[in-house]
Amino acid sequence: MNKEDLQEGDVIFIAIPNPLYRRVARGTGSRASHVGIVLKDAEGEWIVAESAVPLSRYTTYDDFLKRTDDGWYCIRRLKTPLSAAAISRLKQECDRRMGVLYHLGFKFDSRRLFCSKFVYEVFRDALGVPLGQLETLRELHAKLPHVPLTFWRVWYLGRIPWSRITVTPASQMHSELLATVYDASLAAS
Repeated sequence: MNKEDLQEGDVIFIAIPNPLYRRVARGTGSRASHVGIVLKDAEGEWIVAESAVPLSRYTTYDDFLKRTDDGWYCIRRLKTPLSAAAISRLKQECDRRMGVLYHLGFKFDSRRLFCSKFVYEVFRDALGVPLGQLETLRELHAKLPHVPLTFWRVWYLGRIPWSRITVTPASQMHSELLATVYDASLAAS
C-alpha cells in the first residue's frame, strides 16, 4: 500500500514472527498478533502509536512494518471519516498513554496496557467508539474450542484466569465499524 493512501486514525494489524505472538494469534483465531494506530508526527512523517514490550511508544511506520511476518499487514479504517478535531483527540489520547508498561497477562482491568487495549481505549476515549469486543478468556475459548490450551496453561503458570476480561486484535480486525483499506494477503493474490 502506498503511504499516500494512508489516513491518520487508520488501524494497522501485523503478524509478529515470534513463537509467543504466533500462539497468541492462533489462540484468538486471527493472523494478526499486534495492532497500532497510524498517525503523522509533527514533521508530517507517518508513525504508529502502539503498546509494545516494555512500554507504549511511537514507532516509525516503516519500522512497524519491518516487524511483520512475511510482509503481511492489514489496514482498516473507520467507516465514518475523521475530522481534524477527531484526529487531534486521537493524538492526545495516544500521548496520554505513552510510556505505560505492557501487561503480559492481557488483563483489561489494569493500569498497564497491551496492544489491543491501547487501541480500544484511545478510540473509546477520543471518539466514543470502542473498537473490538471485551470478553472473558472463557468466552474467547468458547468461540475457539479447537485451540489447545497447553500454551495458555504454561503462560498463566497452570491457572488460566477464565474470568479475566480482555480485548484481542482479532476482535478489532473483525469490527463492523471498520472497513478494510488494504490486506497484503489479498494484494498478493
